[in-house]
Amino acid sequence: MDLFNQDRLSNLLPYDGEVNYYGKVLGIDNAQKYFKVLLHDIAWRNDESIILGKLIVTKRKVAWYADTSFKYTYSKVTKSALPWTKELLELKAIVEERTGETFNSCLLNLYHNGEEGMSWHSDGEKDLKKNGAIASLSFGAERKFLFKHKKTKQSVSIVLEKGSLLVMRGTTQSNWLHRLPPTKKVKTPRINLTFRVIENQ
Repeated sequence: MDLFNQDRLSNLLPYDGEVNYYGKVLGIDNAQKYFKVLLHDIAWRNDESIILGKLIVTKRKVAWYADTSFKYTYSKVTKSALPWTKELLELKAIVEERTGETFNSCLLNLYHNGEEGMSWHSDGEKDLKKNGAIASLSFGAERKFLFKHKKTKQSVSIVLEKGSLLVMRGTTQSNWLHRLPPTKKVKTPRINLTFRVIENQ
């Protein structure tokens, strides 16, 4: 019995959304095993976005996998999904069992060190299920993750441990922004898997 489970499943947000932190759902050795496989076997590519009509290529790398060759558009760039790898299906099963949710796609992010991060944004693209759950599974370097309410500007922060699971649910994307702030303290890579539900295909 997990004595801390109740605390981990409490809502991190004070209002207008639901974010649950499950803590470490993978042991240290298992998390490290998956980290190495993901680092070397995933089809990583530098992320791209179009800002003010100009193509921007990031240092951060991404990959997009799903049940079918779903197309997913964000930052005005469209990606076509690759078929699941064996390890991604294993991790999806773990996440679905722990959360009670079902996912059909996963956007992966590779941050080579702490200088790479993600600016304030919400995941509200039209391809995503409205108010659907997004589950974030973290590997490698532990990083701070922030939320900021769109109107009140109240903020919430949490450190995402290696092998840990965080789930955003309900109206979180409508009311809150989130980001992964850069830091010079972290010198090693972080990989995070964001399991999602794509609709309108």
